[in-house]
Amino acid sequence: MILDSIRLYHLRLPLVSPFETSFGRIDHKECILVEIHSGGLVGYGESSVERDPGYNYETVGTAWHIINEFVAPLILGQDIKDAAEFQSLVAGIRGHNLAKAGLEMALWDLLGKSEGVSLKQMLGGEREKVEVGVSIGIQETTSSLVRSVEGYIEQGYNRIKIKIKPGRDIEETSTIRNAFPDIPLQVDANSAYSLETSQVLKPLDDMDLLLIEQPLFEDDLWEHRKMQAQFKTPICLDESIISVRHARYALEMDACRIINIKPGRVGGLSQGLAIHNLCHQKNVPVWCGGMLETGIGRAANLALASLPGFSMPGDISASDRYFQQDITNEKFILNPDSTIEVPSGPGLGVTINEDALQHFTVDKIEIKS
Repeated sequence: MILDSIRLYHLRLPLVSPFETSFGRIDHKECILVEIHSGGLVGYGESSVERDPGYNYETVGTAWHIINEFVAPLILGQDIKDAAEFQSLVAGIRGHNLAKAGLEMALWDLLGKSEGVSLKQMLGGEREKVEVGVSIGIQETTSSLVRSVEGYIEQGYNRIKIKIKPGRDIEETSTIRNAFPDIPLQVDANSAYSLETSQVLKPLDDMDLLLIEQPLFEDDLWEHRKMQAQFKTPICLDESIISVRHARYALEMDACRIINIKPGRVGGLSQGLAIHNLCHQKNVPVWCGGMLETGIGRAANLALASLPGFSMPGDISASDRYFQQDITNEKFILNPDSTIEVPSGPGLGVTINEDALQHFTVDKIEIKS
């Protein structure tokens, strides 16, 4: 299909409550909504970038620049048949995976709408609903963390993830484990430790955790290997996995036993699918991470997580976990069994709430061929 024009929307949505990690604390979610037009059809994608370069080097500003100045000129006016062709066209742009992923997601949406099939079908997904968990940011006190976990369990979440950082790790994890001895529990350090300081985390080995997520710096594959050899709890890599190659490196050197797949982080749904296939062939568990996506990105994550290799609950919480009002008309609701339905409509299977889109738009631009 020939791509006629692209619209970018810089969005800023208030969160239901502040979200804090070792990178910092935010009370709004910023991202770029990508809108692609082709022959009367419109496809939507989300570049789930943030305002600040904490999670990685990409920001709203860098993605806006890269899409406008470099990606758009390569794809507008082109007859692009699938995601593989898109990836080939943008291969000369080094990095900037979150920017590319937003365009690729919109392309998937367009293709699905043109063919009348859902993203789940196009990716080869099998489940009609996927098991999900909740990610809880660092709280002001340990007691407030306990109350937060308790509240999410009461809402129906069966898997809990808590964020940790130096000085806010062992005591809080131990308190949660003692308060909720049977709940599936995992921790996420967001690269807050070095190999030397990671030794303070050894007590986690006795807390029956599902995994320890990204304890060391994102480029420390080799030191993650050393750390994994010292821990019986599986290490899961997130920020370190930026491509299929990096996933293969990590598995070949035993740097982790589990991989968190975020399609935005690796450059698109097609790349997330390839990492899933690699891990599935090697019987390595994967799960779908979240980046506080709007309903656009959440729909894509649910479709990806319906693939057979996603054997662990993902960070794909219900819409009201993060937003009082989202930009999609459809809301994702938590089922009593801690699952969320996978959209079944053509493409992403969601539609835009135009009033909400206008309300949350900070800036917009239209790029024509």
